[in-house]
Amino acid sequence: MKPNRDIRGHHHLTLNVGVAQEDYDFHTKVLGLKSIKKTALYDGDEPILHLYYGNANGDPGTLITCFPMRQSGRKARRGTGQIGAVALSVSEGSLGFWKARLRDHGFDVRDGERFGEKLLRFAHPCGIPYEIVGVARDRRAPYSNGAVPAEHGIRGTHGITVSVRDVEASEEFMHYGWNGQNRRTDGRHVRYEIGEGGSGTIVDFLLEPEVPQGSWAYGEGVPHHCAFEVDTLDVQKHTKSHLEGLGYTDVSDVKDRGYFDSVYVRTPGGALFEATVSKPKGFLVDEPFEKLGTELQIPPVFAHRRDELVRYLERVRD
Repeated sequence: MKPNRDIRGHHHLTLNVGVAQEDYDFHTKVLGLKSIKKTALYDGDEPILHLYYGNANGDPGTLITCFPMRQSGRKARRGTGQIGAVALSVSEGSLGFWKARLRDHGFDVRDGERFGEKLLRFAHPCGIPYEIVGVARDRRAPYSNGAVPAEHGIRGTHGITVSVRDVEASEEFMHYGWNGQNRRTDGRHVRYEIGEGGSGTIVDFLLEPEVPQGSWAYGEGVPHHCAFEVDTLDVQKHTKSHLEGLGYTDVSDVKDRGYFDSVYVRTPGGALFEATVSKPKGFLVDEPFEKLGTELQIPPVFAHRRDELVRYLERVRD
């Protein structure tokens, strides 16, 4: 049984949040990320807004995307078998800046450390746990909106934390199915780095055997999934067949997401992962760089309902 070495680092992280404007202000005005896209969720009959944030170009590994769920009325229940905390990367010398900035904006901020990395813990306005981690080496280019100087800017995702009751099945999946390497432990955390490793590749499993199995529910207040980059559609196809050959048959067909193509797998621990191939034009397929993230882009599957969606979906203002 050969390990799959095709999975790269994070592509994007998708969250179920609350009110659209609250989420938009948090990511663009507090965290200083750029609005990359305003569109809608492609799945299902009920339209839900889909907001993208990242660096200037919306590069893979810098992206956080959000479904504002308050309009739908779906409320989450946190539990085991799901992604919990979201960790973002900044330079090591920037933690003092971020502690002061977050407190000035009314956030409760606590110091922490994991695997020798200093970090700040706080929460998204909808309650999702966030961390800002000081990282010595991270070559990703941050976006600066002026309020957050470039030297302190968020460089991208650092890692995710997945709650599991036991770690054995997840370890097999990570090693053979998902290019997980450099395994190490810190208390109840087990860390893997994907591919070449470093910030933007990290998956931490938090062992919580005391939490009831299947105790989570989908809705506002929890992450939805984490996507990881693969190079081509052929590589993505190989990843799907490789996972199915290992017995992980809960793998989706390829789904066209407009800006990338996606294959999803429900991991043994319960968290949803995605293997993603960016399209050649990426986020420029429906608007030029100068206007990225400024106007609502209706997905082709909803084009016949454009006027209805424009009236229905929450509006966000800069």
